[in-house]
Amino acid sequence: MRHPKRSLTAGSIAALIVGAVVLGAAVYIMVNGLGLNPDLDFGAGAYYYADIPDYQQTLDWDSYTARLPFVVYLLLFLAWGFLMWCIWKRLDRKQ
Repeated sequence: MRHPKRSLTAGSIAALIVGAVVLGAAVYIMVNGLGLNPDLDFGAGAYYYADIPDYQQTLDWDSYTARLPFVVYLLLFLAWGFLMWCIWKRLDRKQ
């Protein structure tokens, strides 16, 4: 069985070019360390926390403790996902 040939449209070619340029620019910026402040070196998280000096003191890390077992949070997450999937299915059926 042969698949029909797909022709690339001008929009898809432009999207591929823009995507390649953006990806190349991102790699270039990371490799050359552009935009980093050498006074604020947080290692791998430098891009995320470079604009927040002393961010470790900003939050009360001891207040973020789990009161329930991990399994309870996992089951709540899965139940929420299942509920959203059921709602999505119902909405799609109405169209």
